[in-house]
Order: sequence, then C-alpha cells, then structure tokens
Amino acid sequence: MKLRTLLLVALILFVGLTSITTAGMNRQKGAAARLRATQPTDEEIINILFMRQEEKFARDVYLTLYEEWEVPIFANISESEQRHMDALKRLIDLYDLEDPVADMPVGQFENQDLSELYIELTELGVESIIDAFSVGVTIEELDIADLQADIEVAVTRNVKRVFENLLAGSENHLAAFEYNLNNYDPESPQTCVNDCTGIHSRSNNITCINCGTCQQICDCDGTCINQ
Repeated sequence: MKLRTLLLVALILFVGLTSITTAGMNRQKGAAARLRATQPTDEEIINILFMRQEEKFARDVYLTLYEEWEVPIFANISESEQRHMDALKRLIDLYDLEDPVADMPVGQFENQDLSELYIELTELGVESIIDAFSVGVTIEELDIADLQADIEVAVTRNVKRVFENLLAGSENHLAAFEYNLNNYDPESPQTCVNDCTGIHSRSNNITCINCGTCQQICDCDGTCINQ
C-alpha cells in the first residue's frame, strides 16, 4: 500500500509539474506574440523611415508645383501629405527612432534617389499644368506601390494600420489627379463643395473623390480636405 501510495503521489507531482511547465511555456509564447504585435521588425523600421522621406518628397513636389501654378489641388494634397508625414512621425517617436527628415527644408532629402527624383519631377511639372497633373499621378502610383509592398510584410498592428491609412489617402489623391488630368478646364469656374455626402458629387466639372468615406469637406480639386 505504501509503495502504491508513493507511486501515486509521484505521478500526481509529475503531472502537476508538467502542467505548470506547459502553462509557463504558453505564457512565454503569448508574451512573445504580444511583443511582436507592438514592436516593429527591422524591415518595418526601414519602411517607416523611408516612407517618412517619401511622403516629404510628395509634399515638397506639390508645394513647388502650387507655387508655380496656384491650382488648389497641389496645396490641398500637400497638406494631406503633411498629415501623412505626421502619422509616420508619431511612429518614429513611439519606437524611439531617428527622424530622417528632421528640420530638412523643401527639396532636401537624406535619400539620394528621392533628391534626384524631386529635381526631375519638379522640372517636368513646371512645363505645363497638364505635366504637373501627370507628375501627381506618377508620385501617387509610386507611393501606392511602395505602401502595398510595406503592408505585405507588416506584422506590427500599429505600423500596418498607419500604412493602410496612408494607402487609402494615396488612392484618393491618385483619383483626384487622374480626374484633373483628364478633365481640367482653366476656363471653367470652380465652385467648392462643402458637404460631400456621396462617393461622387459634382460641382462645375469637378468630382469629389470618395468624400463619402472620410465624411470631410471636399475642395474644388475633388479631394477630401481632411483626408
């Protein structure tokens, strides 16, 4: 009886210890998963820092083209690009990263490819207003392709959510530039729309692009001002 009792106690202790060990391993796995969900990977960090520069690049080109043409779409979308930059800056601050565009003036970039592309596209964009709209299309298509690639490899919730929001904004920008490229008429007066409620609302040859999704004001160029 004593031997059986001892064996039974030993079995109970073994099962208990195994359960405790398994539970501990599960907790460790859960903690690792939560850490992965809140801390960016090395690839995500690279993408955050580059996208911060790319959004500045877009903003700077549009600011330059607005100075040349004084067409509202460039001023409005440059403001939107600034908000995109701000969203990325919040990630940079959250993860204690070094901002690659801190205090850099318009047209200056850490990335040499963006510096060269800025010169190339601004020179093209001042040739004509149609060329300027084409530059907008080119930039937004580039932005969309890069964001789609970034989203594919994003595993951190905060990072992925920011990239998805930027993608939605860039798709709206692209639609607005494409519309203006195909329909711009400098002789047609523009009446701003203050309360877009549908996906496509018109005001004198100008289409509000997806204002119904952001529920914000739609300006003369067809973009949501607060997108």
